[in-house]
Amino acid sequence: MEKVAIFGGTFDPIHWGHLLIAETALDRFGLDRVIWMPDRSPPHKQSAQLNFQLRREMVQLAIADRPTFILSPITTKSPGYSYAIETLTHLQAIYPQTHWHWIVGQDAFATLPRWYRRQELIPKCDWLVAPRKEGSNIELELIGKTVVEQLTTQSIPIRWQVLSVPPIAISSSLIRRYCQEQRSIRYLVPEAVRTYILNQQLYQEHEKEKI
Repeated sequence: MEKVAIFGGTFDPIHWGHLLIAETALDRFGLDRVIWMPDRSPPHKQSAQLNFQLRREMVQLAIADRPTFILSPITTKSPGYSYAIETLTHLQAIYPQTHWHWIVGQDAFATLPRWYRRQELIPKCDWLVAPRKEGSNIELELIGKTVVEQLTTQSIPIRWQVLSVPPIAISSSLIRRYCQEQRSIRYLVPEAVRTYILNQQLYQEHEKEKI
């Protein structure tokens, strides 16, 4: 049985921090692959700045040289909210006989007791939770305790572990701001993604990035 992790997110845009999280999970938990799932429109977040297809193309560029990173196939689902249970159900049909993991950030993990159809979703995966920042493992353990208590009252079992990742101070919002300010994003994103952002003039008005 394969061990596969789903890594969902807006990836607006994808950056080295995302890739480091996925690589750490792959190595630390002996995964066979990580399936990247750009969200169409996640219900727990504001809408992404870029449309789904542009964000998906940037993810494909970022992971192209890593055979164990796979871009999830597109569903026939019409545009709208992306629900995690629908993602998992879709992938289970494609990859049977798989032990599933789900990579999630600390903030999203805290909202897990409110996720759609959580009674079905949560027990089917091992949850790998990345702390928000360096030294926040204690904070995450406290959040985990609260999440477990809330799910227990709903009769939902959960298996989760901390995904300790080397600190890297990069965020998608930082990259978007740099683009708007016409500042260089070199070394914040993979070079193929940087080139794509420049060529498409994403996250900026009309001027290109100062190199």
